[in-house]
Amino acid sequence: MAPHSTTDNDGDDVMRDTDEMQVDEKPDAPAVKSEPVAVKDELEHMFDDEDDDLMIDDEVNDFKNGFGKTSAAPISDILSASPSDPEVMLQFYARLFPWRQLFRWLNHAEIPSTDFANREFAFTLHNEAYLRYQCYPTFETLRRDVLKLNPSRFEIGPVYSARPRDRKQVPKGSFKPLEKELVFDIDLTDYDEIRTCCSKTSICIKCWQFVTMAIKVIDVALRDDFGFQHIMWVYSGRRGAHAWVCDRKARKLDDGKRRAIAAYLEVVRGSAQSGKKVNLDRPLHPHIQRSRGILERDFEKNILEDQDPFRTEEQSKRLLQLLPDQQFRGALREKWSSTTERSSSDKWRDIDDVAKTGVAKDLKTRQLLEHKQDIILEYTYPRLDAEVSKHLNHLLKSPFVVHPGTGKVCVPIDPAKAEDFNPDDVPTVLQLLKEIDQWKNPVKGEGDDTAAPVRVPDIDKTSLKPYHDFFGRFVQRLLNAERQAAELKPKVEQGVKIKKEEDMEF
Repeated sequence: MAPHSTTDNDGDDVMRDTDEMQVDEKPDAPAVKSEPVAVKDELEHMFDDEDDDLMIDDEVNDFKNGFGKTSAAPISDILSASPSDPEVMLQFYARLFPWRQLFRWLNHAEIPSTDFANREFAFTLHNEAYLRYQCYPTFETLRRDVLKLNPSRFEIGPVYSARPRDRKQVPKGSFKPLEKELVFDIDLTDYDEIRTCCSKTSICIKCWQFVTMAIKVIDVALRDDFGFQHIMWVYSGRRGAHAWVCDRKARKLDDGKRRAIAAYLEVVRGSAQSGKKVNLDRPLHPHIQRSRGILERDFEKNILEDQDPFRTEEQSKRLLQLLPDQQFRGALREKWSSTTERSSSDKWRDIDDVAKTGVAKDLKTRQLLEHKQDIILEYTYPRLDAEVSKHLNHLLKSPFVVHPGTGKVCVPIDPAKAEDFNPDDVPTVLQLLKEIDQWKNPVKGEGDDTAAPVRVPDIDKTSLKPYHDFFGRFVQRLLNAERQAAELKPKVEQGVKIKKEEDMEF
């Protein structure tokens, strides 16, 4: 059966949500075998951060000495390679990928559980083979397989009712997705009709502000309107961002509730060829009113100044189409045709100036104000790929993988500091490996006979560490919430039981 897919914000196939997907393997793709849960052996060395990082460094040495199917070349030999070169990816997975934190994030606890063991992983190999329904009992078994397969990227799917690899052994109809994070996708290509600085795969700091505005609006809506607390934003590696809503109540949402949330957040509707795309009822919904307050502050700088979308005669036609009253539009058109150099900021001010002249007798002040509010939202409100959010079984690129086109790592974004994030500052995989290669190892006890190199985890030698630490803090807050909920559950259930017994007394 041919895979059914849509594309994520970097043109990569991510949906692949056909109910019974065949694993797409080429003859030379390595086989992946299931491994039993060896909890006792794994727990002996799983949960100490420093020891874990050093243990991974030890396995890097194993790879250098030929362990596994692919041996790692010295870093200095691959610094001129392509970011997607298999040797580069092998070094990254072995040295820098945060395996333990990924496990804790998806497992929701320190001790291995079905939250992780029944989670689907999918790999895209360098020979373009695509492997779905992979699953692992612990982060170590996942890491070993990734180091063996050395994929160009991998994706994360839902937690199923059984181990994904065993789906053909369970009774028909009983294999189904149970939970997954609620996810959102912001793609700058969806802004191509209104961004003037770049198009398609190109981005710059000016058009990145569309993503920044989207993060600010969506993040506060998810927290204030739905009560979600654990929301992780991740840079896609090229021209967008993903949101992972990790609260338990978000993970348990069925497709119907996911569609409802996506519809709640959708404001800009219509194709590039359609007319006015924002048509809101008044009074404005509290979410829209709050969003407007956030976005009006950005409209002048990010849109009118940086994008300057109404400067040319052709561009100003679009603005006129969004305004009411034919006489009013004609007066504006005449004013703009008489002056060759008027910026978008000038033309935006002209709207109020011409209205004050009374040229359009039937134009009401409130009507014009509402149209201006709609225009601001059309040019600033988030444009989400709603299909990504609607389906429980959607696969999404893992945080911290490397984008094969740019070489940049898909790092988390702090929503509280969204305006400080610049995609140009995100490290590339080759930059990180170079930082490791150039690291000057400190020496303990230097100057005496006991001098010895200090063991430093590779992550601490690189500019990836702040992102790694931020992810770790996010995961710890999530685990704290999960633990508190687990401790509270018996008390709540006991209270319900007592209440029922009281209600039964006459």
